[in-house]
Amino acid sequence: MTTACKNAGRTADSVRLLAVSKTFDAESVAAAHAAGLTAFGENYVQEGVDKAMALAGLGLEWHFIGPIQSNKTRPVAEHFAWVHSIDRLKIAERLSAQRPAHLPDLQVCLQVNISGEASKSGADSATIADLARAVAALPRLKLRGLMTIPQPAEGLEAQRAPFRALRLILEDLNAQGLGCDTLSMGMSADLEAAILEGATIVRVGTAIFGTRTRIP
Repeated sequence: MTTACKNAGRTADSVRLLAVSKTFDAESVAAAHAAGLTAFGENYVQEGVDKAMALAGLGLEWHFIGPIQSNKTRPVAEHFAWVHSIDRLKIAERLSAQRPAHLPDLQVCLQVNISGEASKSGADSATIADLARAVAALPRLKLRGLMTIPQPAEGLEAQRAPFRALRLILEDLNAQGLGCDTLSMGMSADLEAAILEGATIVRVGTAIFGTRTRIP
């Protein structure tokens, strides 16, 4: 990450490392925290909630990064500081209504299906501006920016293309006055390309925790 920031002419502290701890147990998260990590990403609601509660004393910041079903919004609103994967207004409205009043605003990103894959979650890039304006107007949420999981590609330039497209969408939203500051993009295999295109959060699991061997 430091090398990629240097190559991009950016400071190392301009990109946050989000450790993706899905399928790894609380002990693994505690070990990563002992090594200096503080922000963790989860894809499965109950698994994430269980770990957040088990490790509450560590002061960790929990990010939800997976698809959200309507019937699972309440625990997400109650236990996470960030949500990266909002792709429709109904989910945002439920998170807004269910965010406890004693907690800070829920920091949210909109997931964009930048590669147009039928198998991927995410809003269409053509409709993201309307969704962004609607989400930005909701109470108890703070729209921070955009997230994407592009189609895997070989080679730095091919990897950079979808991240560049997401950055341009964010720039367009900001030209409309939305004031977003976050690009959640890049994982273990392509974080260098993402940082070159302006990522502010990279989501890394395998390179930290190793190969996943189980599914909850």
